[in-house]
Amino acid sequence: MKRFDNLVVGLDIGTTKICAVVGNILDNQLNIIGLGTHPSKGLRKGVVVNIDATVESIKRTIEEAELMAECEITSVYAGVAGGHIRGVNSRGIIAVKSSEITPRDVQRVIETASAIAIPLDREVIHVIPQEFIVDDQTGIRDPVGMAGVRLEGKVHIITGAVTSAQNIIKCANKAGLDVNDIILEQLGASEAVLDSDEREIGVALLDIGGGTTDLALFVGGTIQHTYVLAIAGNHVTHDISIGLRTPRQEAERLKIKYGCTLSSMIRKDETIEVPSVGGRKPRILSRKTLAEIIEPRMEEIFELVNQNLNDSGLADMLGAGIVLTGGGSMMPGTVELAERIFGMPVRLGIPRWVGGMTDLVSSPVYATAVGLALYGSKNLHQTRFKAQDYNIFKKVLIRMREWLGEYF
Repeated sequence: MKRFDNLVVGLDIGTTKICAVVGNILDNQLNIIGLGTHPSKGLRKGVVVNIDATVESIKRTIEEAELMAECEITSVYAGVAGGHIRGVNSRGIIAVKSSEITPRDVQRVIETASAIAIPLDREVIHVIPQEFIVDDQTGIRDPVGMAGVRLEGKVHIITGAVTSAQNIIKCANKAGLDVNDIILEQLGASEAVLDSDEREIGVALLDIGGGTTDLALFVGGTIQHTYVLAIAGNHVTHDISIGLRTPRQEAERLKIKYGCTLSSMIRKDETIEVPSVGGRKPRILSRKTLAEIIEPRMEEIFELVNQNLNDSGLADMLGAGIVLTGGGSMMPGTVELAERIFGMPVRLGIPRWVGGMTDLVSSPVYATAVGLALYGSKNLHQTRFKAQDYNIFKKVLIRMREWLGEYF
């Protein structure tokens, strides 16, 4: 096994699969050198419910990635998701002490904006600066060096359940891995599929996974809103299993091979073979029947997300429309159904901005894992999390100080 100095690994611990993308940084570009995937056992709706099963799945994934990349993996950038995730916007105001704004002033205003009351069972995962206001001048990205007497900062704070975040770290540690950082999954995926122009004019990233559907809104170049819906691909699989009276694993196979989100796209003469339960013979059914089971559930997901978009007050600011990613976005008709419900342009998000073995990861399924690796390649100075680091908020403050030092 080789050791690389600039090795970065993104670990997407999902409800249906665990995926590890291995990259090596050369000439300021992340080059993909390995990929490992394994069915996920031990998670439900993005949250660990069985430590041992999750650890075993992570080990298998890492072993496969190590064999392909011919390297030893010791640390990862892990994604976190689940219905426990909450995002809130906050602001803070400070008086500028000297004649011009210093990096220390920026740090102080971010810390002030971050000082919000959260329950004891929740931890801060990310504090993301949105914009700064010097006196009455808005829309400032970097206020350092400007003259002013009052500095205001707006931030987006993402929190999660303490136990859920720590269980992700604990599982990785038990699998023999250090965790460089934990990153919100839709934030990671955005690194791989969104470009700067889209972020500037307004775009929504919608990651349809197995256990959760994750939304992130970007306007003016920065994240403005996040939302996690605990309805996703597994609910579609469950509907197929019940509706067609077939085992769950067969329902998943039928969804992947024959699934379609719009029943109007299916010809009436198309048929599929549906395995039965209890030793009964397989049945021949219309493929249109399968699509008629899938369509209402996907409509429900999009309608609930659209309602959240409207509630956020940012729906009219999404000039670049919506980018779909995740395994649930790959069924034929998904883009068309989304365009009908959201009333705006929709496209599939394929991982970009990487070199090397790009054909391995050219699918929305790998967007989060590639994005986590890209996030890691831009934040190599991050502090490692250990399982015993129970106060994530302290780590966030350290990351903020490091970010400010590098940014300015």
